[in-house]
Amino acid sequence: MQPTYFINHGGGPCFFLDPGPMREAWSELEFYLKRFADALEELPKAILVVSGHWEEAHPTVNAGSAPPLLFDYGGFPPHTYRLTWPAPGDPDLATRVCSLLEAAGIKSGADAVRGWDHGVFVPLKVMFPRAKIPTVQLSLQLGLDPATHLAIGRGLKPLREQGVLIIGSGQTYHNMRGFMTATGSADPQAEAFDLWLREAVANAGTRDRSLLEWERAPGARQAQPREDHLLPLMVAAGAASGEPGEIAFHGHALGKPISGFRFG
Repeated sequence: MQPTYFINHGGGPCFFLDPGPMREAWSELEFYLKRFADALEELPKAILVVSGHWEEAHPTVNAGSAPPLLFDYGGFPPHTYRLTWPAPGDPDLATRVCSLLEAAGIKSGADAVRGWDHGVFVPLKVMFPRAKIPTVQLSLQLGLDPATHLAIGRGLKPLREQGVLIIGSGQTYHNMRGFMTATGSADPQAEAFDLWLREAVANAGTRDRSLLEWERAPGARQAQPREDHLLPLMVAAGAASGEPGEIAFHGHALGKPISGFRFG
């Protein structure tokens, strides 16, 4: 059975910039993502990605057979708007996702036109550069309710037995003002939230309850002014509810701590 993961997807197309301060700031994460596939026990038959960059009234899958790329970022060099990652879509998997969610009592939808946003193609281009594995993206649900997203993950658990790798793609720290005003010294609030999150994930027995109450954690709202980039973690954790969780990555970017997790 495939594990599930939560990954940080970095700052826009930072991994594809020429060498310089911005790319260097994300070098620890780039190093980890480049080695991600080699660490898997077996390559997945398909990949389902939940990105912090897509929200709908109900969880929605992109159901196209060859989704385009959405260059949903600004201010980067021209070549970053010509990136390619031609992995196939998987309409059959999209249908299975909707069926599982409906069986779990969760209304869902499909979009055959929308492409992959940078929360999908940027990290996966680093992780799976050959772009051969069929991939489907799933949206968040508007309202960003933690319990809802844990339930979405639980509903999708059977996909893991079918060789589908479920990835939540977001950021454990996503305060853009905090990133831009980083001084290079440690940020106590950011460090406190990241430590709390690592401890919460590691305790399978209390993890779901802890994630439901994430706003009470030290430094929570400083690290996540809006939780769109944290909710993919809930889906990944929900798909392995009660199973072991471990820290798969821990590093820093622009002076802020970021962590990634494996479940199952």
